[in-house]
Order: sequence, then structure tokens, then C-alpha cells
Amino acid sequence: MKARGSTLVIASLGASNSYSQFGTSGSQHDNKREIAAFFAYVTHETGLLAVLLPEAIVAQSVADIVTPAFFDSIINQADGGCEGKNFYSRDRFLEAVNSYPQFGTEGGQDVIKREIAAIFAHFTHETGHFCYINEIDGSTRTFCDSSKTQYPCVPGKAYFGRGPLQLSWNFNYGPAGLSIGFDGLGAPETVANDPLVSFKTGLLFWMNNCHSLITSGQGFGATIRAINGIECNGGNTAAVNARVGYFTSYCNQFGVSPGDNLNC
Repeated sequence: MKARGSTLVIASLGASNSYSQFGTSGSQHDNKREIAAFFAYVTHETGLLAVLLPEAIVAQSVADIVTPAFFDSIINQADGGCEGKNFYSRDRFLEAVNSYPQFGTEGGQDVIKREIAAIFAHFTHETGHFCYINEIDGSTRTFCDSSKTQYPCVPGKAYFGRGPLQLSWNFNYGPAGLSIGFDGLGAPETVANDPLVSFKTGLLFWMNNCHSLITSGQGFGATIRAINGIECNGGNTAAVNARVGYFTSYCNQFGVSPGDNLNC
């Protein structure tokens, strides 16, 4: 027979699933304080829960899921001579995440794990396991769309792919610079020189274009279309399959099913 406290633990875990923002909306320390405060009141009011551990229902944070071992398992596949080898790091990624508090905190633990698996699948594919900072042969093109007059290209500057999601084109560098706080049009190379800015550009694009696709259950395939839709509908089946392969592998590592709609 289960002890009464055990039954209450199970009930608490089940109830928390209906309120996905509980214990997930702030930093890990804030989440623990919120849960501790909640149980302090419950314990006082009922006198029954003094032995329960608040950690029992603490949702895993992004840092808990993106462990050093997970991050290293990706970047260690990059050749020692890769430019990104000493550029990208777990610490800078987690520091960048602090600027986007909705990333990896919404939709319950399965959704959170899928979102993290998804963004790292795209990071892996776009950078060759964090090997590349700059797009291969990107410097041979300017990636300037002069019709986007709101974000005029600066003479001598090129807007080829840089960073973990390969930020490209003047009309993307301009808004990214304004949002993050760097000269996106006048100094696009900042994305390749500052790892924190680099990760922030990836997270900014993700939050604007992919986050809701995962949290609403549209599936990984929808994120492929958002990031590089030209690959979809047979445009580059090998690339799509590679992205899906990384995603399913990371989901397996996190102990969550990849869900439906994997392809685009």
C-alpha cells in the first residue's frame, strides 16, 4: 500500500502538467523558489507534506538538458582545425538563452525537450557539428538585396551566412543588430567574431520563426521549412533527411519521442 504522502506526490505531479508555466518561467533558482514557496503554504495548510521534496516536480531547465556531455558529443565530431572549435561553447549558448526566457520553458517537458533537440539538430546541420562559423564560399557573394531599402547594404560589407543558424542577407542582419545590440549592417562580421552575439542571432531567428511551430505541435518538418524551405518538397531530400536524423537522435538522447510531421 502506498503511503499517503506518495499519493500526494503523484497527484502533485499530475496537476502540475496542467499548468506548464509553473516552475518553468524563470531561472532555475527562481523556479525552485516558486516551488518551495508553494509547498511551504501547502505544508502549513494541510500539515501533510512536510517530507515531500520540492525537487520532485522541478522541471528540467535548458542547462539540465543541454549537459556538457551532450554539447561536447556534437562539437567533438568537428575536426580539430575547424574555425568553430574554439568559438562555439555550451557556456555561451546558455548565456544567450538568458535573453530569450520563453525558449525551452513552454509546453511541458516533452515539448521542451523536442524544442531543444530541434534547434540543436539545425545547429548541427548548418555548422557541420559546430565546425563552421562562416558559410562555405559565402564570401564570394554579398547577399545584398537592394530592394530592402529599410536595411540598406553598406559598401564593402557582405551578408553571407554566419553563426549557428547561418544568418544571411541584409534584411536579416539589420533587424538582428537592432534587436541584439550590434551594428548588423555596418559590422555583420560581429556574428563571426563574438560567440554570444552569434548564438543570440540563432535564438532570435528561432524565437521569431520556429518556437511556436514546436510548441503548437506542428512538428520538426515545419521548422525545416522556416529555416530553409528550398530543401522541402524534394528540393534537397538529403539535407532534410540529415536534419531529421539529427533531431531523432537528440530526441532519443533526451528520452522523448520525436513526434509527428518530421519531414517537409
